Amino acid sequence: MAATHLQLHLAASLKPQIHFHKAKTFATVNPTKFPTVRCSAAATPTKRSYNITLLPGDGIGPEIVSISKDVLQFAASLEGIELKYQEMPVGGSAFDLTGVPLPEETLAAAKQSDAVLLGAIGGYKWDKLEKKLKPETGLLQLRAGLDVFANLRPATVLPQLIDCTTLKREVAEGVDLMVVRELTAGIYFGEPRGFGVNEKGEEIGFNTEVYSVSQIDRIARVAFETARKRRGKLCSVDKANVLEASMLWRKRVTDMAVDYPDVELSHMYIDNAAMQLIRDPKQFDTILTNNIFGDILSDEASMISGSIGMLPSASIGQSGPGLFEPIHGSAPDIAGQDKANPLATILSAAMLLRYGLGESKAADRIEAAVMETLNRGFRTGDIYSAGNKLVGCKEMGEQVMKSVDSSIPAAV
Repeated sequence: MAATHLQLHLAASLKPQIHFHKAKTFATVNPTKFPTVRCSAAATPTKRSYNITLLPGDGIGPEIVSISKDVLQFAASLEGIELKYQEMPVGGSAFDLTGVPLPEETLAAAKQSDAVLLGAIGGYKWDKLEKKLKPETGLLQLRAGLDVFANLRPATVLPQLIDCTTLKREVAEGVDLMVVRELTAGIYFGEPRGFGVNEKGEEIGFNTEVYSVSQIDRIARVAFETARKRRGKLCSVDKANVLEASMLWRKRVTDMAVDYPDVELSHMYIDNAAMQLIRDPKQFDTILTNNIFGDILSDEASMISGSIGMLPSASIGQSGPGLFEPIHGSAPDIAGQDKANPLATILSAAMLLRYGLGESKAADRIEAAVMETLNRGFRTGDIYSAGNKLVGCKEMGEQVMKSVDSSIPAAV
C-alpha cells in the first residue's frame, strides 16, 4: 500500500493546486505554485500499481462512480499505471446488505488501499432509521476511521459555465477559492450528545462543539501552507464572539500566523462570511473553518460556480489513504435516470491520482479532458444553457473518455 503521509513542509516538487481555471491553464501550469498539502506518494512516485477502493454508495453514487472508474482507468493506462479495484458497500446500500452503514469489511478494505473513491450516501429510504444506522453516520465513521482531517474543497467559476451561476457575471467571474475544512472533530463528533429531559420535563436534544489545540493546529497549518502556495491570503471563519470553541480556534490560528509572515491572515464571523461569499466572493482566496461551518460554506460556494455537480474534494490525513469524493449528495430523486452530472466525481478521480497516488500526468489528462468536453459544448441538465448540447450522465462520461485520449497533459 502506498504511504500517504501528509507533508506540511515546503518542497521544490510541489504538486498542482486543486482548482480549475480556463482549459489552457492545464497546459501551462507552474508546478511551483501549488499547495504543499499532499500525500507522500505524490512527492516521490515510484510505484506504478495501486489498489483503489470504490465506494459507490447510494442514489446516483453507483452511476457516477462507474463512469469515473472508466475515466480513471483509461487515463491511468495511458500513463502506464496499473490500477486494481475493490468495490465495497457503504451508506444505505450497506445497511440493506449488512444492517450497518459502514461494515467492518468496508473500513478494513479502505484502510488497506492506496486511495478511496466515494460516490454519495443517503436517501429518503433511510431517513427514519435511528441515528446510529443512518447512512450519514457511516460516512462520519469512514472519515474518522481513516482520520482524514483535512478536507480541501475548491470552488472556481469556469468561463465555460459563467452563465450557470445565479450571481451577476461581474460578481462571479474570476472567482477562485479554496475551503479548507476540518473534517473529523467539532460538533459532528463531539461528546456528550444525545437526547434527554430538562428540569421542566421537556424533551431536549444536545450536541457538543469541541476542539483540542492539536486538532486546531494541524488543520490551521494545512490552511496556511495552502494559502502560501495560492495567493497568500487566508481567512479564518469562526464564531468567536459567542462560542468558546471558536475563541480557542481564533487564538491558535492567530498564534500560528507568526510562522507565516508571507500569508495575510484575516478573521470573519460565520454569519458575515456567508453573506460576503455571495456579495463579493473574489475577496476570498483560502478559507479555513471548522467542520460544520465548512460544510455549509463549501456548499454555498459551489453554487457560485454554477452547480454543486462540478466540485470535487479531497480529504487527507497524516497517514493512510485519502478519501476523494464529489461534494454533492446522493440525489435520490434522479437516481437511475441518467440525469446526474458525473464531472465532480471525475474531477475527484483526478485529485485521487494527483494527491493520493502522486500521478500528476494522469491527473492532468483527466482535468484537461473535462475542460475540453465543456469546450465542445456538452452539458448535463444542471449546467445546461441555450446553444449547448444536453446530454445524460452516461454520454457525458463517454465524451470525457474521448477527450482523455486527445488531451495534452499539463507541463511539469
